[in-house]
Amino acid sequence: MSITNIGHYIHGNIVTGQSGRTQDVFNPAQGSVSSQVDLASAAEVAQAVAAAQAAFPAWSAMPPIRRARHMFRFLALLNEHKDALARAITLEHGKVFTDARGEVERGIDIVEFACGIPQLLKGDYTEQVSTDIDNWTMRQPLGVVAGVTPFNFPVMVPMWMFPVAIAAGNTFVLKPSPTDPTPSLMMADLMKQAGFPDGVFNVVQGDKVAVDALLEHPDVKAISFVGSTPIANYIYEVGARHGKRVQALGGAKNHMLVMPDADLDKAADALMGAAFGSAGERCMAISVATLVGDVGERLVPMLTKRLETLKVKNGLELDAEMGPIVTAAAHQRIEGYIASGVAEGAQLLVDGRGLKVEGHEQGFFMGGSLFDHVTAEMKIYKEEIFGPVLSCMRVKDFAEGLNLINAHEFGNGVSIFTQDGHTAREFSRHVQVGMVGVNVPIPVPMAWHGFGGWKKSLFGDMHAYGEEGVRFYTKQKSVMQRWPESIAKGAEFTMPVAK
Repeated sequence: MSITNIGHYIHGNIVTGQSGRTQDVFNPAQGSVSSQVDLASAAEVAQAVAAAQAAFPAWSAMPPIRRARHMFRFLALLNEHKDALARAITLEHGKVFTDARGEVERGIDIVEFACGIPQLLKGDYTEQVSTDIDNWTMRQPLGVVAGVTPFNFPVMVPMWMFPVAIAAGNTFVLKPSPTDPTPSLMMADLMKQAGFPDGVFNVVQGDKVAVDALLEHPDVKAISFVGSTPIANYIYEVGARHGKRVQALGGAKNHMLVMPDADLDKAADALMGAAFGSAGERCMAISVATLVGDVGERLVPMLTKRLETLKVKNGLELDAEMGPIVTAAAHQRIEGYIASGVAEGAQLLVDGRGLKVEGHEQGFFMGGSLFDHVTAEMKIYKEEIFGPVLSCMRVKDFAEGLNLINAHEFGNGVSIFTQDGHTAREFSRHVQVGMVGVNVPIPVPMAWHGFGGWKKSLFGDMHAYGEEGVRFYTKQKSVMQRWPESIAKGAEFTMPVAK
């Protein structure tokens, strides 16, 4: 089988082979190399930034309604090609096709939101803010902005960034994960078909070399990032040191608090989907079931039974519920966490290690794993596993459960299952987490609300997409205006005040 080469997309053209560095891209269901991706040098990053910088003056000067029309054409093409994008995700990431298609559709939601940019860029105006003076504000684009995105959502997470940024008048450089790079070039091709000028959207494949080049380049005005907390912290610090606006979303340890009055059948179904969907490789996956009172005695056997029938298969099979782990290294890391949980005394009720899928014996598969009686001191509780491992913890009451959640260093997403409105309200008000679900296991906000966590799950002041995204990718300018006929003669040396 011939190995194809995946390159960069700079100023409307595919660019390959300049750095001489490549990385293997795997089909995780087969465990075999499917292609190789170029890893950009700093010089190639500079080429992409230069292309974006050259395109910025004309693109930013274009009326927002015309930019929106380009975005509408892109939206139509995405809807035409969403199955092809989903298939590309499954082939390189491994998540099941139906989940991949859902990812694409959630990305499309952001594009639909960005199509409304003429309304979103409207400023404020005050007539006669002082005698014969009017004051108004406007929002203007930053310039060249960049996004560094993770392997687990190679379509949706870039779309959290570039549609809003570009619609607002910026030009964009995307640095996707080298683990599943193909969808980035597919999106670039659709952008070209939609009529976006060359240089408005660029893609540089790569690793830390490319990230550091973007962080250090003086023409890159802002960086958006989604990934692990250590890297988010690094990007936040380095980007800020170089004078950039930074929005860096980090890791998670999402809990679901299950109250005794909850519908346990629905809670069990929700935990199965939220913990094991996409093999747990989601920043919004539920990885801790916090069980109040006697819920553990009733719910844990239900989860154990459901795990026995979990369909782990090649993600291209439409009845698959969970696909393979994304890489062999990730597979090994997750197995290490499972071993750690056993060593520290947690009860491993279901062990997903050692699973083989017929016809895909070399694939990076494992089953779902279920721990019970996990404690806050254990490594599997403290750290983000990012795999199909669910930890069950027992707490005596609501207050203990809430305090447990609030004490964790991550604050990305959380959920409560209850039938009591007061309990749900108190939880929503007092939990120290950025995204909260009430009887919703994965509370990912819709396009117009914005996405972001608290504590060590977010570095920066603004969440992704929605109106927060518009603010992140634009800067406010305030204009005060007075005409000569109303200006009094003589210099004024005191602080001006409204009069």
